[in-house]
Amino acid sequence: MRALSLFLLCSLSPALLLAQDVATDPSPAPAESVEPVEPVEPVEPVEPPQPPGDAPAAAAVTPEKTKPTVLGEEQVSLDEIRRFVAVFRAVKQAYVEPIDDARLMQAAIRGLLNDLDPHSAYLDATQTQDLNEASQGAYDGLGLEVVQNPDRTLTVIAPIDDTPAARAGIRPGDVITAIDGTAISAENVDAAVESMRGEPGSKIDLTLMRADSAEPVTLTLVRETIVVSSVRVRSLEPGFAYLRIAMFQADTAQEVDQKLRALAKQQPLRGLVLDLRSNPGGLLHSAVETADVFLDKGLIVRTEGRLPQASSRFTAHRGDTLKGAPIIALIDSGTASAAEVLGAALRDHRRALLMGDVSFGKGSVQTVLPIDNGDSIKLTTSRYYSPSGASIQASGLVPDIKLPDAIDLQRRNRPPSIRERDLPGHLRGDSEQVETTASPADELDQDYLVQEALQLLRGLALFDKNAPQAAGTVAKGERP
Repeated sequence: MRALSLFLLCSLSPALLLAQDVATDPSPAPAESVEPVEPVEPVEPVEPPQPPGDAPAAAAVTPEKTKPTVLGEEQVSLDEIRRFVAVFRAVKQAYVEPIDDARLMQAAIRGLLNDLDPHSAYLDATQTQDLNEASQGAYDGLGLEVVQNPDRTLTVIAPIDDTPAARAGIRPGDVITAIDGTAISAENVDAAVESMRGEPGSKIDLTLMRADSAEPVTLTLVRETIVVSSVRVRSLEPGFAYLRIAMFQADTAQEVDQKLRALAKQQPLRGLVLDLRSNPGGLLHSAVETADVFLDKGLIVRTEGRLPQASSRFTAHRGDTLKGAPIIALIDSGTASAAEVLGAALRDHRRALLMGDVSFGKGSVQTVLPIDNGDSIKLTTSRYYSPSGASIQASGLVPDIKLPDAIDLQRRNRPPSIRERDLPGHLRGDSEQVETTASPADELDQDYLVQEALQLLRGLALFDKNAPQAAGTVAKGERP
């Protein structure tokens, strides 16, 4: 029986969500990409203690009652035990201020996990609850997914769509050095995320370092209750759709399938732009189910760990909602964990081309092991591998068509152009169109990568014999 559902912390882990994602804050902790989650920050293959949906619950870790599993013949030597006790006693007796045994022991446990990798951690009852909330896509915070650096600063994996962090202009790669003017002192990312939590409506100042700025940047954000809408679908033009997945929650795959089917009823789809940029991850099983929406058969992802229950295989079932229509998946440095699982599966099965920049590169799975006192251990238990057998750990997904975000940023930073119609009191032209309020579709018109993907889809559709004919085209063998 599996210990519990894998929660890809792509995001790395909800605790990682700065906005206190409650999946990756990585302040929001929305995703910590719970990977092999889905977050959750960057939410991340991590399995919550009480996984949602069909995920099996894990047995609580009760050291006093359960015989520990022994791998091989490895045992801690008496010399190592004596060394630990000697250090423990020395700290307790000689530290400048009195310190009780419970605090020292908790510090020792945290140090044991923190020294393993950036995603393993000891979570107290509050942090465990935050992780569970993050996997559900609702939490109080800023909407960030982060990972902690050795100097305790936090690197932003991605801001979550339509959250205080995204609206403030925080970008993937920003390094948070101080909170409310004080340097970050938290010993792990979960504690750092907790320090950014607070009542909705309260303000918080974040000091950032950016690659393109010589001086620190200070932003003031207002915390709010983050309810992440993980899926958005709209038509780009007749026959071509845009699908945005912000993170992988329990119902993401079902929502993707329903919205695409509804759009296809209006007009057959000839191509899809799948936007996975700044997606910190989320629940692994959600990413697997989403891949299954576009695949008919074959392996989606496999995980491998030292224990039997840490290794698994996930395969697709018959039924491609798009009926083989081409897909262009957009990725960037904020695409992590569960989002990378989806991107790798679609590319390996030749269902999608990847366009954009190299992804984050989180290829490990975290499992949350509950302890009987309400605390839990978030432990890296396995690595995941794409259908081709490749691991993206620390290397990321390399796009088939590389278009760095810098192109889009340069375009947006150009000085505004002035035309006759922009001049106050200009003579109205006979064919001049009255300006209307910008809509979400207009925003996509200005998105360089989306427009490039659409152009490529138009070309691919011309060579797809199975694609439905666009209005006005002539089928083979017919006269115009």
